[in-house]
Amino acid sequence: MSFKNKVAIVTGAGQGIGFEICSQLAKKGAHVILNDLDETLAKQAAKKISDNQHANCIAMAGDSGDIHFIQQMVEAGVSQFGHLDIAIANAGITLFGDFFTYPAESFFNVMRVNLGGSFFLAQAAANQMKKQEDGGSVLLTSSVTGHQAHKDLAAYGMSKAALEMLAKNLVIELSKYKININTVAPGATLTKRTLDDPEYSKIWSQITPMGRPATVTDIANTALFLVSEKAKHITGQSIIVDGGWTSISPSPF
Repeated sequence: MSFKNKVAIVTGAGQGIGFEICSQLAKKGAHVILNDLDETLAKQAAKKISDNQHANCIAMAGDSGDIHFIQQMVEAGVSQFGHLDIAIANAGITLFGDFFTYPAESFFNVMRVNLGGSFFLAQAAANQMKKQEDGGSVLLTSSVTGHQAHKDLAAYGMSKAALEMLAKNLVIELSKYKININTVAPGATLTKRTLDDPEYSKIWSQITPMGRPATVTDIANTALFLVSEKAKHITGQSIIVDGGWTSISPSPF
């Protein structure tokens, strides 16, 4: 899969899955706008990718749930590289909490970032792609919690299920402009955050049919396929990358 001279925006990419997606895109020739809320993290991540891959990776620190900042990212991609081909709404927040006492502030924050950020990035990117008349690809990051219930994640799971319906619905709007849209739904994944929990890998290895949690590379490989030319006839779909966990769904608790 070549992404030579393709221009991509990836949100929530200072580390973990988003960082690996950016790294692989850059390695395969793409120009990348790397977003993270943490400015230091964004700059360090973009520099690391640029240095390692000898690629154009530009850091844009800011709130991926802010509509005005989303438009700024699209404009930056176009001003820097002339066009926009790929938008990956990877940013999201997970706020655990008991349903009976879940605070409104947490609920609306999850919806603002997970749903609002994804919806309006898709909107801004699609408007630019429509103007270019060359098509494009949009990818949303869902989760296995959008398919199977998970304790204390009612709001988060709701947001992820909604993203998959958004992708299906936007097939109607985007297909005529040669823009495809899909979601990738990661299961338990080894990231810097989850590796801080010494029990995480052990527990998920025991309850995942394939015998281990996903790596960020597992998720990034799927993401790159879905935004590549090889997947242009795939749209409105969600691919679950979870080692088979959703097939049997044992609880980690």
